[in-house]
Amino acid sequence: MNPALKNSLLFGIVAAMIVYSGVTQSWNTALLILNMGLISAIMALGVNLQWGFAGLFNVGIMGFVALGGLAAVLMGMPPTPGAWSAGGWNILGGLLLAVAAIVVVVVLMKRMNAGWMRNLVVLAVLVGGFFAFRAIFDAGVAEVEAINPAGTGYLGGLGISQGLWVALAWPMGGLFAAAAAWVIGKTALGLRSDYLAIATLGIAEIIIAVLKNEDWLSRGVKNVVGLPRPTPYEIDLQNDPAFVEAAAGYGMDAVTASTLYVKLLYAGLFALVLIVLLVLAQRALHSPWGRMMRAIRDNEVAAEAMGKDVTARHLQVFVLGSAVCGIAGAMMTTLDGQLTPGTYQPLRFTFLVWVMVIVGGSGNNFGAVLGGFLIWFLWVQVEPMGLWLMNLITSGMADGSALKAHLIESAAHMRLFTMGLVLLLVLRFSPRGLIPEK
Repeated sequence: MNPALKNSLLFGIVAAMIVYSGVTQSWNTALLILNMGLISAIMALGVNLQWGFAGLFNVGIMGFVALGGLAAVLMGMPPTPGAWSAGGWNILGGLLLAVAAIVVVVVLMKRMNAGWMRNLVVLAVLVGGFFAFRAIFDAGVAEVEAINPAGTGYLGGLGISQGLWVALAWPMGGLFAAAAAWVIGKTALGLRSDYLAIATLGIAEIIIAVLKNEDWLSRGVKNVVGLPRPTPYEIDLQNDPAFVEAAAGYGMDAVTASTLYVKLLYAGLFALVLIVLLVLAQRALHSPWGRMMRAIRDNEVAAEAMGKDVTARHLQVFVLGSAVCGIAGAMMTTLDGQLTPGTYQPLRFTFLVWVMVIVGGSGNNFGAVLGGFLIWFLWVQVEPMGLWLMNLITSGMADGSALKAHLIESAAHMRLFTMGLVLLLVLRFSPRGLIPEK
């Protein structure tokens, strides 16, 4: 079969599956799958830049996605009244003091001769800086978190994103993730691939731990709700006579119409971001830079012999891929309307994204996008499908049967079973993915 026809057919099948879910379940469900599929495709695109282009095994995707979500909060939420005057400046001063202590230690390590005197001075700076940092920082945190802890208890954001300007938080999420990736890359990209995986996973867990426990920054597990959005609110549409009249013309009530309208607007915005990133990724793939990255991926020794700085190029693509994941994280938080640090789990935001890339086709941008849509659809729909299947299988059993109850309860595990089964089938019959790299 012609590759172009085959690829079009694969995308058509996934689109038909989403449409079928709208016909048989609800269009609200179908649009939700579409929107999260678009976001998942962007995450997969970012991972494909790192793994498909350069062979970097990053299992810290969850941390970069979470940083994107934090950016949406810091850009969009209004500042908490009185928080900065109560303790915000102390928090900022403490953080600056900690950075200054680290800079002083670095300078001392470079300027002083090795020996017991240098070790003693460095130790004194570290210990003194730590206690000074904690004294200033902890006092500020206590003051900020005491401000209406049930409703706020954190510094808040800049409050500069309203209406369509909320979308400014998305590239800012990319910048947050890129900055973290640069720091990680400078320290970990010289390691072997397995050590890089361990380092990125550990740092991602540290990022999530900070978001969960530093209430002054993100409200921790109390969550930040009511984030601004680039689309109208459903209640405003329902109170608009013109919208109600237009909805009635399509035979829908205002509540249903407003929900679908908002999700369609989100789908348009997300699709625009995906198209822009996909075009840029394709141009990068076919550019001299892209060919160089694939040469480094295939044979680092040969690339170094040709004068290529492998570590610098790895850092470039690591930062770029992480930035794309950060953009997706900011988009997802905007769609949810809340930041919930407790929901960032490696299974959802690392393993599942890797399955998307592997199933779709590592090294092929269109394959990564296809994998994002397909795997997300299965992730959402497999559990209800499994429940239907188990009810069908056990329909002839007695209602009090322990086996029947066990089989029906096991439907909740169909997600993990299906992901493993799909991965095994693809690796067996199409080891390079559904749309393999040329």
